[in-house]
Amino acid sequence: MTTVDPLSDTALAHSLDGGFTSRHADVDGVRLHYVSGGGGDGDPLILLGGWPQTWWQWNKVMPALARRRRVIAVDLRGMGSSARPEGGYDKRTMARDVHALAEHLGLARVDIAGHDIGAMVAYAHAALFPEATGRVCLLDVPHPDGDWSSFTLLPGPHQYVGPDRASVSGSYLWWFALNQVQGLPEALLEGRYRLLSDWLFDHSAKDPASIDERSRQVYGRAYSTADAIRSGNAWYRAFNTDIEHERDYGKVEAPLLALGGDESNYAYLRDMMPSKGVDVRVAEIAGCGHYLPEEQPEAVVDALESFLR
Repeated sequence: MTTVDPLSDTALAHSLDGGFTSRHADVDGVRLHYVSGGGGDGDPLILLGGWPQTWWQWNKVMPALARRRRVIAVDLRGMGSSARPEGGYDKRTMARDVHALAEHLGLARVDIAGHDIGAMVAYAHAALFPEATGRVCLLDVPHPDGDWSSFTLLPGPHQYVGPDRASVSGSYLWWFALNQVQGLPEALLEGRYRLLSDWLFDHSAKDPASIDERSRQVYGRAYSTADAIRSGNAWYRAFNTDIEHERDYGKVEAPLLALGGDESNYAYLRDMMPSKGVDVRVAEIAGCGHYLPEEQPEAVVDALESFLR
């Protein structure tokens, strides 16, 4: 009798309502993993996740979204069960990956929702492929721009660095710097990545329990090898390139919705996103830290369904 690994992509996909299946596609020189399901009359929706997670971060919203449309949750290059090439981790190249996957699936036009790194890729897709982009939702993170070059190494007096969040106004993004260092994160974290991922979940979610043990096991396993750590860090090492690319994009024409957690990046997105597109809406997700689809899935579904056609 064959034992099924409960944390495998196949088992995880089958655990969701909506007929989801785990598949791979070779597109534009890279092998991408994706989980697809659902149907209905709505435009197809591609979901793109962030660091340090995988496609599974969308598991609480995928069944509801799949009632009206085809939903495709993608592991970006370097993520989960997708390939980990040596290069190509700038968000322009990763957006081309996503566009090639959509073409491979016969989808001429897609809506995209992205969280964290996935939000950067979603924005780049809209800038590069306006004719193939319907509506775009960015969850808690924008695309890197020139202002990111001003991030400081030392935390400000009101930035969050410890367990007491009562008197602080924002997170200190120390991992942006850690992920720039080549070789060291892999040496420190190989085989024990949950030291880092659990810290991030416990300190960046309003309710850490919203990211349950099974999910933490999925993410910890996904980044357990040196190569996986190297690939995830490469998304951050490409930020300077991303900033240069963003200067060339101009305002995005696709309708944009930015969702921010009230205890995370809502205020930041409210102030900066209107300059990034011609049709921009920014909304707050209450009672939420950084991990919107897992912390407040019902609010995320409601926001997406009211925005997407």
